[in-house]
Amino acid sequence: MAGGDPLASSADTSAPSNRNLLLRIVSALILAPLALGVAYVGGWPFAAFWAAAALAVWWEWVRLIDPQGSQGALVLGACTLVLEALLVASGRADKALIIVLLALFGIAVTATRQAKWLAGGILYASALLTAPLIIRADEQFGFLAILLLFAIVWSTDIGGYFGGRALGGPRLMPAVSPKKTWSGAIAGTAAAVGAALAVGRWLQGSSLVLTVCVAALLSVVSQVGDLFESALKRHFGAKDASGLIPGHGGVMDRLDGFIVAALVAAVIGVLRGGFDAAARGVIIW
Repeated sequence: MAGGDPLASSADTSAPSNRNLLLRIVSALILAPLALGVAYVGGWPFAAFWAAAALAVWWEWVRLIDPQGSQGALVLGACTLVLEALLVASGRADKALIIVLLALFGIAVTATRQAKWLAGGILYASALLTAPLIIRADEQFGFLAILLLFAIVWSTDIGGYFGGRALGGPRLMPAVSPKKTWSGAIAGTAAAVGAALAVGRWLQGSSLVLTVCVAALLSVVSQVGDLFESALKRHFGAKDASGLIPGHGGVMDRLDGFIVAALVAAVIGVLRGGFDAAARGVIIW
């Protein structure tokens, strides 16, 4: 999946088993080209891809926090995401926000338990769905912005993995994710900046310094997203969100960093370029 690292979790200092590593590589070799392909095509295939990812994340979220119930909330959330995808893909992202707010109200009224967590899950899955679609909607810069976002998140994960293993040192947040290190986090950010500069060769008239700053910011928030999902799983006593992706765990496990990075990128892009030019707003400085 697009936000998942091809090899392992960011700044993980333990080597996975050979079989697990092979599964990770095979999964990545299938999912990464698929994500790149639909990003290049754009349009409804791109919307369908991210709608499927968001639905998977929503299912995993509900399964994680309330595996014995919340079937009504599960159906409500799924309907919300499908309608949201149709609206955003049709250029009506503002209307999609209204749908999400109505879904939040519906969960607050109907859910008998875990209502706050369920509401948070709707927002989480909606961010995964809406942010990439808003960015890709920019006809001139949409694909390049998605490519840049992939490069930053993937490089953060890969750089963090190898940096953490090679350098070791103090743990980043041992209470949340005991295998992640400060050295891995720094290496991941450095790798993301390098990847952004490589992709940025196609950008003309953009400030090099500001491109580096944006890449560093998105790398950091992607790591925050990774830590958030680790804390969520620890809170509910789970190792993985699910087993949907062989060797990787769940869709949420692979997209945790991407979700937050894409959301921040979309917010920056909309603030600077509006809904029609969000990609330009995030990559041209």
